[in-house]
Amino acid sequence: QVQLVESGGGSVQAGGSLRLSCAASGTTVGRNDMAWFRQVPGKAREGVAALEGGGDSRYYKYSVQGRFTISRDNAKNTVTLQMNNLKPEDTATYLCAAEGDRSWPYLDPTRYRYWGQGTQVTVAS
Repeated sequence: QVQLVESGGGSVQAGGSLRLSCAASGTTVGRNDMAWFRQVPGKAREGVAALEGGGDSRYYKYSVQGRFTISRDNAKNTVTLQMNNLKPEDTATYLCAAEGDRSWPYLDPTRYRYWGQGTQVTVAS
């Protein structure tokens, strides 16, 4: 059974930083596509960052390029999202996703089979 547990969310001022972590069990982060998405009530889930399974290719939503970094720790079986220079528009619930169907783009939620429950990020102006 695959489980993804996010942590690290919170409230920060604009310009601040947060580091989100996704602890995985039942799946191997080094071998599978892993990604972070975010969702605001009433809006579609959007891909923020993705990491190729078995490789080092990374994919980012345009608006977070240069501010967010996705990485993984194979020994701990975790994926992190370092978020710097946060903006109020980054406010959302952030969800970890695993195991991609390569028929879909990396930042398309349809690609992923497993999801965590999410962690809230709130950025005040």
